[in-house]
Amino acid sequence: MSSKRSISKKVILIGSFCVGKTSLISSFVYRKFPFIYQTTLGVRIDKKVVELDDLNLNMIIWDIGGEQNQSRIPQSYYLGSDGVIYVFDLTRPSSFFNIEEDLKYINDMLPGVPVIVTGNKSDLLDEKGLAETENILPVKPDIYSSAKTGKNVDIMFDKLANKML
Repeated sequence: MSSKRSISKKVILIGSFCVGKTSLISSFVYRKFPFIYQTTLGVRIDKKVVELDDLNLNMIIWDIGGEQNQSRIPQSYYLGSDGVIYVFDLTRPSSFFNIEEDLKYINDMLPGVPVIVTGNKSDLLDEKGLAETENILPVKPDIYSSAKTGKNVDIMFDKLANKML
């Protein structure tokens, strides 16, 4: 029986404060939703092994404290990143008005690194509310997620894993 080879990739989750980055990570890594809000100061690091067909991918997941503008994040947090999940809150317009500027900054900092844009908290909107929000979004997200229900959380990380490889 052959063992799979393992590789490690650094993933950063960034976005404004209170968009659900920590909750998405908790849902993905620990399969639970933290009902008590705690602000992330600086960075928090978790790890999860994702089993793919021919290898085990060690995702080193950096939960970076939220900033209204991504250029305020210390540049050292970006170093060595292999993938980015940019998270915004579908119910809070102030969290997505800077998407275009933020994505340009991220692409300048990490040229060629895959970025997944995620509209989180989809469980708080019905179809009409989601359609209304989509009409004002400056960028259409790659995925709509809910850390609370787990909707599309694994799909989001799997999609990034495949893009990184």
